[in-house]
Amino acid sequence: MAVALSGGGDSMALLHLAADWTKAHGRRLLALTVDHNLNALSADWTRFAGEAARAVGADWRSLRWNDAASGPGLTARARAARHELIAEAARDAGARVVLLAHTADDVAEADWMRARGSTLGRVREWSPSPVWPEGRGLMLLRPLLNERREVLRDYLTGRGQAWIEDPANADARFGRSRARAALASALAGDVDRAAFPPRLLRDHPPQQGEGEAGLMAWAGVLEIPRDAPAARLAAALVCAGGGAVPPRGDRLAGLMARLAAGEDFTAGLAGARVEAEGARVLLMRERGEMRRRAPEAMTLTPGVGAVWDGRFEITARAAGWRVTVAEGRLARLSAGDRRVLAGLPPAARGGLPVLIRDGEDAPVLAWRAATVRMLAPQRLRLALGETTQEADLFHPMHGETPPTDLFS
Repeated sequence: MAVALSGGGDSMALLHLAADWTKAHGRRLLALTVDHNLNALSADWTRFAGEAARAVGADWRSLRWNDAASGPGLTARARAARHELIAEAARDAGARVVLLAHTADDVAEADWMRARGSTLGRVREWSPSPVWPEGRGLMLLRPLLNERREVLRDYLTGRGQAWIEDPANADARFGRSRARAALASALAGDVDRAAFPPRLLRDHPPQQGEGEAGLMAWAGVLEIPRDAPAARLAAALVCAGGGAVPPRGDRLAGLMARLAAGEDFTAGLAGARVEAEGARVLLMRERGEMRRRAPEAMTLTPGVGAVWDGRFEITARAAGWRVTVAEGRLARLSAGDRRVLAGLPPAARGGLPVLIRDGEDAPVLAWRAATVRMLAPQRLRLALGETTQEADLFHPMHGETPPTDLFS
């Protein structure tokens, strides 16, 4: 288990709570501190966080953002960089869950900002990492969303622990700081002492279903109902396209209207192709988009999984293979591989990965010489909140791998 540790009061309280919990449950704890390189004291703050982590018996890593620069969108850029660095470090360490110290105050501030035009998203207690593909298979847990900052600082004081106060929290140039100042008086004095000390991990409800991976999900094809709600449709489009940017609201609304009207059509959105015919709606990689921006060929290292096109994780079984797109190479596949593709929509075939040996030009479907995991089913399930247990992250899902006899 990993915990994001800035050294501020919220994350310091979470560090101590997490250390107590992991010791009691026989788990290892890794604390990750991101130095955004935006303050002259950031190196001192990083050292403070490292000392605090080691003092509670946690492993610790310092991560540095080297691309910091002033200008528009600095807060958003720093947030994205922080998530990427934390995701990569957590995955490298074998962690599947990262604890974040968001509080009830953070929720209230975000609500205040959204009411004034901010596009800041809502945080959930249990959600997938927002970065792709760095955060694949990685969950974020925010166990303090019902707790107040004042409670957490009382908790630290009771344990004789110090924390850092970042002066940027009072800098009116930042929307979060303005929200904090505006809400300070309204929130003051409303602390639930019965919640002290705060809980760390809450029980999560059992898994509620298997999602809608679809029979062809192993090949990157997702099937959805015509009446899929906006959130499910948007998530499915992003997962099928392998990207990270959701569709614009107006274009998504237009697509939903066509689906609701029962229209048969093909369309492209968010890097995905939509094929609607009768009651069936299939989503797959958009062929034209792939031709315009084809994923680069990658040389594979045996035994090391590599994410290709944001949709497949490919682990070669032997050296000398590189992965590239099937488009333009379909006619050179073996008769057996072409039989496999015959069961797929024609538009989906060119988006599959093929392997080519160094010095040769005879492609084979990647499944012939590598272990291939389709990422879209698990990614869609995580995005929709259908994976509620950490243990679920370790179990293969329907659609992640092909039927056992397909490549026999």
